[in-house]
Amino acid sequence: MMKFTKQNFIFLVAGFIVYVVDIGVDFWVVSKYFCQGQYFWSILILCFRGLSSLVTQIFSYEWFENDWEGTNTGKLKWIFLVHFFHCGIFLRYWFALKYGCQAAFKQNDIRDASDPDPPNFIQKRALDVVTDISMLRVFKTFLETTPQLFVQIYILVEHGEDDLCQYGAIFMSFCGISISTVDYQISLRKSLPDKEDFHLLPKLVYLFYKLLTITSWLLSISLITVLSVGGSVILLIVLWLCGFAWTLKQHTTFCNSKKMEYLYRTVVGIILIFTFFNVKGRKTKVFISIYYATHTVVTLGVLFGYMFWKPSVIKDIHLTVVSILMILGLVLGIIFLIVYYRHFHPSTYCRPQACSDEVDGEAGQRVEVGRFQNFLMQ
Repeated sequence: MMKFTKQNFIFLVAGFIVYVVDIGVDFWVVSKYFCQGQYFWSILILCFRGLSSLVTQIFSYEWFENDWEGTNTGKLKWIFLVHFFHCGIFLRYWFALKYGCQAAFKQNDIRDASDPDPPNFIQKRALDVVTDISMLRVFKTFLETTPQLFVQIYILVEHGEDDLCQYGAIFMSFCGISISTVDYQISLRKSLPDKEDFHLLPKLVYLFYKLLTITSWLLSISLITVLSVGGSVILLIVLWLCGFAWTLKQHTTFCNSKKMEYLYRTVVGIILIFTFFNVKGRKTKVFISIYYATHTVVTLGVLFGYMFWKPSVIKDIHLTVVSILMILGLVLGIIFLIVYYRHFHPSTYCRPQACSDEVDGEAGQRVEVGRFQNFLMQ
């Protein structure tokens, strides 16, 4: 099992700081739009935050309930109350910082003889709590941060309004997406027994692949929205239906109940609107090729649409810059994607039936891989 290091702890602290600052920036942006009389944007941003918070609280409490099954029900009532007030993520960060500090800084200290937890148990506990946070941040990123980034880009392109508040929101959105995507891959590698460690170069390649392709796609959707709001809504609905249908076809088994499983598939469908994820850990060369080929066709279609239907706005400086960034981001993103999958992507995925202890050769032993066994793979 891989270790929870001091570097991982520092990254965890940085993620918590970004999460808190992101909340402050969101309310700053909302208050700014509200004071300017732009109530629609204020309500829309609050809806994104409310939806992501509600979904993360539901999954967080469900995981606590599964992990603490058969224990003191009084603790679960207290946990439910914390999640009811939408503070579940702070509780998880408290556990993560507590166990992460023990694993990263105190594992080599002289242990008290009365300490019942061996070093390996402390390491596993730290990895488990950080993994759960990583999953929840993936949900938050694509239910709140990414849609908010889309709204900010749309406002910038359509209305040409740019100020410190708007640029701050865009910057924090990019920070949130960056930390979430890289942290997700780090947790994935550490939680599954057949993954190699995630070194600096693969991290950077993966980060640029995700950021560039997501940014290019958000710019494309923003231009479609400027051209036709109705067309943009129809496109997003169709993409969600395709992602949801593909998730249903994969027969995902992430949750213990059918209701939670359908909620999970609904959320995955939303994630697939913005970026590709492998929901079952199987080879997806054909699917990922179709996915980004569709993005390429739509992006080129948007540019041709503006050339034929609104040639006058092509001269606008905002549209020119957005178009260049859109094409450049797509091309560079696909290049980083190819490099990542050819040189840094693990070729095998952990499956339940293949998780026996082959080193000792003892049949029936299984490696605990936690929730990531059935979560989004990449």
